[in-house]
Amino acid sequence: MGKEIYIHSTVINSWIVVLLLSLFAIYVSKKIKASDPTKKPTGIVNIVEIIVVQIEKLVKDTMGPDKMKFAPYIGTLALYLAVANLFGLIGFAPPTSDYNVTLALAIITFILTQYFGIKSKGLGGYFKGFFEPIPFLFPINVIGELANPISLSFRLFGNILSGVIIMGLLYSAVGYFAPVVTPVFHAYFDLFAGLIQTFIFIMLTMVFVSMAMDD
Repeated sequence: MGKEIYIHSTVINSWIVVLLLSLFAIYVSKKIKASDPTKKPTGIVNIVEIIVVQIEKLVKDTMGPDKMKFAPYIGTLALYLAVANLFGLIGFAPPTSDYNVTLALAIITFILTQYFGIKSKGLGGYFKGFFEPIPFLFPINVIGELANPISLSFRLFGNILSGVIIMGLLYSAVGYFAPVVTPVFHAYFDLFAGLIQTFIFIMLTMVFVSMAMDD
């Protein structure tokens, strides 16, 4: 009793991103069902088709044609991260500037890596990999595996948070001239850096999972 529960704005913004993407998926689904499959897609259906094709091509080129089952997850992850990272363009705190969000995403990648590593190699083959190329490297291999989600989460979190801090300082410094000075910096810290970090995160996710599954 008497305790206050504080919900950070990034948590609320994260749910906003999920809600927006869910509504977008419902809208696109209706558009696809209403479209004629014998005709060339137009409008939003055409844009979504291009995105799906590019995601599938990226997964195929990175993980191999035998791992296309990961394409839906990678596509979902890419869309979430892209929208979340670009939230700063409309004046909201990006959800990925909160370490809780980036760590949760990195843990999902870590769990996928371990699960499919065991599933593809078997429990014995999975643990055998920690003793290669020589048994002496077992502690280092374990530390390296545990370090993956930490480095993955901190890379995304650090880059997005640094952009938020720099833009906040810039707004304070230029004052009334902000509408003139800040657009070019938004283009870099929010648009360019946000999309680059999205690409890096999904690429590392695919590489980690693929390496765990392959010999």
